[in-house]
Amino acid sequence: MVQQVQTPVYLDNHATTRVDPRVLSAMLPYFSEHYGNAGSTSHVFGWDADAAVEHARETIAAAIGASKRNLVFTSGATESNNLALRGATDRARRRGNHIVSVATEHKAVLDPLTRLGRRDFEVTLLAVEPNDGGRGGWLDPQRVRDAIRDDTMLVSVMLANNEIGVLQSLAEIAAEIRGSDILLHTDATQAIGKIAVDVERLGVDLMSFSAHKLYGPKGVGGLFVSRQKQAGRLQPQIDGGGQEGGVRSGTINVPGVVGFARAVELAEEERTVESQRVGGLRDRLFDALRERVADVQLNGPALSAELRLAGNLNCSFPLVDGEALMMSMREICVSSGSACTSANPEPSHVLRALGLSEDMTRASLRFGVGRFNTAAEIDFAADRVGDAVARLRKMSSLS
Repeated sequence: MVQQVQTPVYLDNHATTRVDPRVLSAMLPYFSEHYGNAGSTSHVFGWDADAAVEHARETIAAAIGASKRNLVFTSGATESNNLALRGATDRARRRGNHIVSVATEHKAVLDPLTRLGRRDFEVTLLAVEPNDGGRGGWLDPQRVRDAIRDDTMLVSVMLANNEIGVLQSLAEIAAEIRGSDILLHTDATQAIGKIAVDVERLGVDLMSFSAHKLYGPKGVGGLFVSRQKQAGRLQPQIDGGGQEGGVRSGTINVPGVVGFARAVELAEEERTVESQRVGGLRDRLFDALRERVADVQLNGPALSAELRLAGNLNCSFPLVDGEALMMSMREICVSSGSACTSANPEPSHVLRALGLSEDMTRASLRFGVGRFNTAAEIDFAADRVGDAVARLRKMSSLS
């Protein structure tokens, strides 16, 4: 018996995730019952809100191997990245004006670096491994070592890529700069809750992440700020009430923070089992696509737990335009790249950095398998993609 599938099928979990009902349940009282401002120090409503925020801070910090005093709440990973990069470079005293990062970073890192490049900073973007060879998108730590100069003050490397799911060897990269005053920042937005993340083991000084990638609410994120190597002396980017230790002013989003903590707690409790299940569904999808579609190409590293996020699959379908493919199968929710760049008609900078041609880049789709997907949905999606590719290739051959 074929299991019925409710459409549309959501396979864009790198863009955002559905809020887990258990997370929503934890948040609801802080909209209607415990609605105080965490900054109100003169009455019980404020005290209760502040206690909830500090409990959430402790929960999230413990999950990443940090102290709660090292966690700053923000509006999301984009703000966290900006606070980390611009806050570190705006300090009056710094090591130098050279920054090292990677060509495949998210725009929330690349765009602030571009802005810094228009000032007195020099930015070096490192190349990654090409798409052939099974390690596409991986950064060799030796490249970081070779790029370091006497005036290098910051290195920023994404832990898990949002388009191709590649996992970087961050602890090895940290070893390349250990003993220096160089700060190491990582955008760990896609990694938290998906893989084991420990800031001490990774050796990072600054780490950005967000709630809505791990079944929490949108509009809330975090920045780990080490007290070592003067990383804690970030220059604030938002001035006002002096919240978050003076690093990030603004009224704390209490329901969001509570949901953030609950989402992290659940992700950590279920991470091992969920990774195995999601990884199995991802592999099932790729196998089904290869059966149904000729010449489908895997983009990024091999489908292994050591190299790639369990729920990530990025494929190119030669002779088909990815945008046309998405438009022809409205029952499937996927993307052709980062949600933050979906309004940009340019081909994915991540895939181009892997050496893909513009045609192959434009022929790509990103599938994000998540917590609420089922095997029936995976099979349904593979059938729809296969049918759509065949139809579009036939139309192309007749034109």
